[in-house]
Amino acid sequence: MNNNPSFDSLPDTEILFELADLFKVFGDSTRLRIMCTISEGELPVMTIAEKLNMEQSTISHQLRVLRQNKLVRVRREGKQIYYTLDDDHVKRIIEMGLDHVLE
Repeated sequence: MNNNPSFDSLPDTEILFELADLFKVFGDSTRLRIMCTISEGELPVMTIAEKLNMEQSTISHQLRVLRQNKLVRVRREGKQIYYTLDDDHVKRIIEMGLDHVLE
């Protein structure tokens, strides 16, 4: 299996399917709004919902999708759960997408 991220050769079909699935997750504007909101630091669901003027249940559902795809991580403090981007790669993907759209 070729795990080389360069385009010197075509990546394995399985890797391309995984990449397509990742882009599908980024293809939802609600999930993008959530990721942009938590890009500067961790926030609880209620705060994210308030900032986006959305229902907490909607935010929770989308955060579950983002967690399943390893795009956000959680930290529990007592009963409160805080969400943030999983790593700098996620933020860079969003920034590169914005750069491309704004060209």
